[in-house]
Amino acid sequence: AVPIVMLLCFMVGAVVAFLGATVLENFGAQVFTVHLVTFSFLREFAIILTSILIAGRTASAYTAQLGSMKVNEEIDALRASGIDPLEVLVVPRILALVIVMPILTFLGMMAGIFGGMIVAKFSMDISPLLFIDILKNNVDVRHFFVGLVKAPIFAVVIAITGCIEGFKVSGSAESVGEHTTSSVVKCIFLVILLDALFAVYFMEAGW
Repeated sequence: AVPIVMLLCFMVGAVVAFLGATVLENFGAQVFTVHLVTFSFLREFAIILTSILIAGRTASAYTAQLGSMKVNEEIDALRASGIDPLEVLVVPRILALVIVMPILTFLGMMAGIFGGMIVAKFSMDISPLLFIDILKNNVDVRHFFVGLVKAPIFAVVIAITGCIEGFKVSGSAESVGEHTTSSVVKCIFLVILLDALFAVYFMEAGW
């Protein structure tokens, strides 16, 4: 997932910077493109893009894996052996995603800001040193934590949704496909809904 997340965030960062520079040029405020890129990626874009990619890549895999086990009656075999499927199939998947999601989000933040930095250099003649200097002086570290704190929560939501859909599969390959699609759609919807709620909460809290 690392190259996919970083490439997507890099390209979106470049696009945001280019659009920001084009619009702000009319007001003679191109330098504020730096603020636009860094604020948007630290707080919103990195975690949203990462979550959507993980929903499509990992939640679907969780659903397909557990669904196939359900079809092959492997989950029933675990229960018959006295093993709790939640302990051996669900908990490790949740923990894995909780560990990896903040790392991917951080890499997405860096890639997005780097994409903005490249556009700033060639489109607005803002050197990387000046870009970093503006970033250090004007962007508070709390914006970084606002984005990062959402990562483990979204990870839990994505992992649980993917696993629940996997356990809902009934005995056919067609059912696996249907629930895999449903898993991705539900994960993306829940992530965007939660992000909107977080945005309102942090705005009201003055963060």
